[in-house]
Amino acid sequence: MQPSNRLEVSGYLIKHLKMKSITINGSQRESVGKVATKALRNAGKVPCVVYGGEAPIHFSADEIAFKNLVYTPDVHTVVVALEDGTSVECILQDIQFHPVSDRILHIDFYQIFDDKPVMMEIPVRITGNAKGVRNGGVLRIVNRKLRVKALPADLPDFIEADITEMKIGSKMYVTEVPQENFKIMHVDNAVICQVRTSRTAIVDEVEEDELEEGAEGAEGAEGAAEGAAPAAEGAAQEAAPAGE
Repeated sequence: MQPSNRLEVSGYLIKHLKMKSITINGSQRESVGKVATKALRNAGKVPCVVYGGEAPIHFSADEIAFKNLVYTPDVHTVVVALEDGTSVECILQDIQFHPVSDRILHIDFYQIFDDKPVMMEIPVRITGNAKGVRNGGVLRIVNRKLRVKALPADLPDFIEADITEMKIGSKMYVTEVPQENFKIMHVDNAVICQVRTSRTAIVDEVEEDELEEGAEGAEGAEGAAEGAAPAAEGAAQEAAPAGE
């Protein structure tokens, strides 16, 4: 089970999980020319380069090996395991697709180190059904990803924001995300999401406890009024003989 962090800030529940890692088994490339690269692609392999270390590492891997890295909304760290037994931990930096077939043409990775912070764009997952949306408001997601800086071990897998308590007009800012082991590289007034009003929107429902207090107050007023009515009638009856 992955370690998680689940905190409530400003009434909104924010959760983030530690990032998962996947392994790509590859073969180091001896030749990096156009002819060799074309031959690799014809064989169903993807030419790749890892930057960030002492020297670039050129390798190739089967195209299907990148399925869980590329064709997913999630982000991962990557361990490139080469045939000679060496392995390199890195993150996806850039990817090129064929303009017609959409096949992967080339991938660039960036090597990461345990003691050096890195920056990545982390997806935001919106959960819950906002009160404002239930009352006719419209949810607008402004930032679906947040750029985060952290040590590799502290990179979150995703940031989950529970919008259940958001009312019409409410905004969730990046400052409301707990940043214990990572830093969000956005300005403080950057908005994650907001609930906007619409033509069909109604006034947000009053909290249940306020409704209960109001009902109790109304019942008390009715009881007082009912008690005052017999007293007024009795006073009128006593005053009638005196007038006669």
